[in-house]
Amino acid sequence: MPSRLPEPTGNSTPSPFPEGWYFLTSRRILRRTKLIQRTWMGTETVIWCDESGRVCVAEASCPHLGANLGPEAGGRVCDGRLVCPFHGFEFDATGLCVATPFVDPPRSARLRTFETQEVLGLIFAWWGHGGRPPQWSLPTDLPEMGDWSKPVIRTLRFPGHPQETTENAVDVLHLRRVHGYENVSCPEPVVVDGVTLRSRFDFRTSRRIARTATLTFDTSATAHVVGLGYSFVEVRELSIPMEARLWVLATPVDGRLIDLSLVSQVREIRKPGRRIVGLGFLPPPLRAPLTNELLVRLQERDVLQDVTIWSRKQYQSRPRLCRADGEIMTYRRYCAQFYPDLPLTAGSAETDDDRPGA
Repeated sequence: MPSRLPEPTGNSTPSPFPEGWYFLTSRRILRRTKLIQRTWMGTETVIWCDESGRVCVAEASCPHLGANLGPEAGGRVCDGRLVCPFHGFEFDATGLCVATPFVDPPRSARLRTFETQEVLGLIFAWWGHGGRPPQWSLPTDLPEMGDWSKPVIRTLRFPGHPQETTENAVDVLHLRRVHGYENVSCPEPVVVDGVTLRSRFDFRTSRRIARTATLTFDTSATAHVVGLGYSFVEVRELSIPMEARLWVLATPVDGRLIDLSLVSQVREIRKPGRRIVGLGFLPPPLRAPLTNELLVRLQERDVLQDVTIWSRKQYQSRPRLCRADGEIMTYRRYCAQFYPDLPLTAGSAETDDDRPGA
């Protein structure tokens, strides 16, 4: 892990496109739509899969004469091949042109493709500086669906940067100030292991449910950050009890906007310790899906509070920190490894301890 921070000019973030894995879509959505076009990491891309289920993420420009391959331009998938709307060139899931309506396909006709990885039906693609191949992989040892509810996905788009949004994993102070959480504590220090950062925080929060009741939740959350585009949070509510898992996936769009996708699941609640708006009266198979919908609404509410700040804030490369800021600089040093194209200089931050008389 690099021990120094990249120091950009002024207070601008180092790069709008840090190296790493970034979310595009889910397999369930891809099955339904067949062909998806996304502006991703400043590049127009298309996503589809062949008849064997192999996913391809490719630049949405035909190497023949440059036609756009997206569905709105007439691109389509036929027998697992992407068909150009202009001259009918057909591309397989490796990006190779394998057929044309006229003659044998030109050997040099190949789409620019991006390496993909799938985590429980979530599809990510790798962005490497200077075209570097994947330098690491996302974790794949998560338990399968089993007794978990179907994942619910919500995506918000706003001006921002994945380093700023992911910083929430260590910014405990804002949980109190912005979201009104109580009894916030960090029972263990932040742990950094290569491209993985783990933080844990406990808190209590009260929420008004269905305009009829105010409920208090005692929660323990463990965040597993793997790069700046992937955060996986294990959530345990202790009084119900309930287990949930949440993915917070920040994906740069065009260098100014990001898509922040929230993906959540709740584990089957067999014996609720208390009845939350009639939860105990529901059949067990319905408890987790309904609780998941509630969790999504609560999480989206919190994120919208953050978006108000994220979309207007200015990055501070040398933040003036206080003693209560915890491990912000640990996180900043962790982030440095995802900007391999920038020279590294010694990073610093002023704290209360640096001030005269502190």
